[in-house]
Amino acid sequence: MPRSDQANERLHRAIPGGAHTYAKGQDQYPDDCSPVIARGLAGHVWDVDGNEYIEYGSGLRAVSLGHAHPRVLEAVRTEIEKGGNFVRPSIIEAEAAERFLAAVPTAEMVKFAKNGSDATTAAVRLARAATGRALVAICRDHAFFSTDDWFIGTTPMSAGIPGDTTELTVSFPYGDLAATEELLRTHEVACLVLEPATQTEPPPGYLAGLRDLCDRYGCLLVFDEMITGFRWSDAGAQGLYGVSPDLSAFGKALGNGFAVSALAGKREYMELGGLRDHRERVFLLSTTHGAETHSLAAAIAVFDTYAEEGITARLHALGDRLAAGVRDVAASAGVGDHVLVRGRASNLVFATLDEKGEPSQPYRTLFLRELITGGVIGPSFVVSAGLTEADIDKTIDVVSRACTTYRKALEFQDPTPWTGGRPVKPVFRRFA
Repeated sequence: MPRSDQANERLHRAIPGGAHTYAKGQDQYPDDCSPVIARGLAGHVWDVDGNEYIEYGSGLRAVSLGHAHPRVLEAVRTEIEKGGNFVRPSIIEAEAAERFLAAVPTAEMVKFAKNGSDATTAAVRLARAATGRALVAICRDHAFFSTDDWFIGTTPMSAGIPGDTTELTVSFPYGDLAATEELLRTHEVACLVLEPATQTEPPPGYLAGLRDLCDRYGCLLVFDEMITGFRWSDAGAQGLYGVSPDLSAFGKALGNGFAVSALAGKREYMELGGLRDHRERVFLLSTTHGAETHSLAAAIAVFDTYAEEGITARLHALGDRLAAGVRDVAASAGVGDHVLVRGRASNLVFATLDEKGEPSQPYRTLFLRELITGGVIGPSFVVSAGLTEADIDKTIDVVSRACTTYRKALEFQDPTPWTGGRPVKPVFRRFA
């Protein structure tokens, strides 16, 4: 990949980390297999060297319909010709808000932004204002909520964040109502922030139990639906499981790659950031580009495509086919206990375990390298609707060959000869 190698050098010279998202960084991929993308179409991408790949986890789960989706592009072209940003609201802001609330009926009001961090931080600010409490409780079992200090201060990358800020965030375990009630009993908590579901289904009654605890102890329930929104159902996880949070944050799939996120919730809280409430005002969300017309047009097109083409069901069907195939070939190669597929069919990840059954970055490096050299790229097995059944079948063939190499490394008890250099690294670490 000579052109990708040159492009990576250009990126690192001009951009800290060589990427605008840590999860897209070169350290997340093998040393000699870090392609730089030139273009994408449906479920495929091409790098600057001209290599073609079947892609998973598109745009970190944002491009759920597939790249350059014609319906989305047509909506964007039509809208952007009218102008993109004005001194007063555009009528499409009302249209997009109404369309969102029709899709997510558990919410009563919505405000758009450009990224998920702004939406979740606005939810935290609203909760603190509504309750008069400072402490925020986050689910310790979930990887990411915001780039803002209230969350990043709790991670290993806390440099530059005052300790006083970090002390205002506490945590609770997913699935454990008793531990969460003890936290609420002993602390004055403004809100519970969590993803309603991740790689496992919520235990029976768990989300409803959280709803009851929040009502009982006077705090707000905040769902981070960045991933679950639209991948779990058209109404998000809250619609699928029938539990209404006080506030929720959506993004990623909302714009099929165009920058749009949303804070949604109950009117009594959202109006704190409005002009029709007598209480002290909250500076909720106020972003110059938060309601760019073409991004809202993209969101409307996404809503319509999901509803008319059954996209959520298609994502699940593709994921089921992939998961079954990967498990079969891993078992056939004798690595079924080491190469694992986990998660909901619409949101699959893979785990790479070493000889002792422990998660291994070197074995992940081997696996990623084998996939990339076989024409498959992605940090996960998260599907998009742009993939075809033939893409899934080819992926399974590539995984089969990767598992054969994986078996050799396990027998050798050392994956190093197959990693191509240093192992991939976790995003959250104290030093580069």
